[in-house]
Amino acid sequence: MATARSLYVRVGALILFGLALAVGSILFLTSGRIGDGALTFETYLSESVTGLEVGAPVRYRGVRIGQVTEVGLVNAAYRPASASEAIAAFQLVLVRFAVDPGRSTMRDDTGVERAVRNGLRARLSSQGITGVSYIELDFVNSDRFPERDWPWTPSYPVIPSVPSTVAQVQNAAEQVMLRIQQAPLEEILRNVTDLTGALSRQTGQDGDVTRTFREAADTLAALRQAVTDADLAGTMRELRSVADNLNQLTGSEDLRRTLASVSTAAAELRTAMARLPGAISSLEGTVRAARGVTQDTNADLAPILRDLRAVASNLRDTTEMLRRAPGAAIFGAPPPPPNR
Repeated sequence: MATARSLYVRVGALILFGLALAVGSILFLTSGRIGDGALTFETYLSESVTGLEVGAPVRYRGVRIGQVTEVGLVNAAYRPASASEAIAAFQLVLVRFAVDPGRSTMRDDTGVERAVRNGLRARLSSQGITGVSYIELDFVNSDRFPERDWPWTPSYPVIPSVPSTVAQVQNAAEQVMLRIQQAPLEEILRNVTDLTGALSRQTGQDGDVTRTFREAADTLAALRQAVTDADLAGTMRELRSVADNLNQLTGSEDLRRTLASVSTAAAELRTAMARLPGAISSLEGTVRAARGVTQDTNADLAPILRDLRAVASNLRDTTEMLRRAPGAAIFGAPPPPPNR
């Protein structure tokens, strides 16, 4: 009886565990389900999409807003019409995904087009070390990653893609390796060998570097010997004596009186210099007054000098007349000669 009861308990526990597992699976599978009003978009990736499967999440800055609905090749979805279109389509992977408008700000196609113009791009990302990939939406520099024109008509609005972080690192590594391959390695190795040889010769026994170090050592030895031979104690005593003399000189009474006299003379000189502009102004006024008096005197003397010149001229004429006829001053002028 106890054995049957134990068996029933085990069977019941197993049934309950199975039901719980089924409910959990259903909840897990339907947790990321997108509603009927989802918006479908597509993007084209030029790299490997290993780890990206249908049902993979679509995230915007870490928040799940949709899921991947289709992963395929562009040349299978859009038949190329020419060889150039075939080459362009053959290098791309088509990824279509649905976005729930209730979980994002992309309400319609117009809003998505505006977001794409502002830099909305799709990128392939990986979840840690599990190898599971998903599509990440984010805004980037639209000038660095501009939109492209495709030679086919997309079935859904296109959100341009940007290289993933792994792809960017891989491309950078390939460029570095290409530069290394293009670099003249043999010439670089030859230059390194020549440089090493030159350094070895310079640091050898007869090299310039060794000779320079030897001369520096000799100079230091000579300097050390000069310091040893120098009478530093006597020099310090002389310096101390000079300092004492300077202290005595600056502390003497005569120096203080001399400095006081110099200060007094400087003060008097400063006072005289302050009075000098007034004296100069007075002297200028005196000179202007003297100039005015001189001008007035010249104006008064001018007619007197003219009169004196006239008197001198008359005296000159009178003197000449007396010299010629002395009696004319007494008897008057001689009578005129008679008419014949």
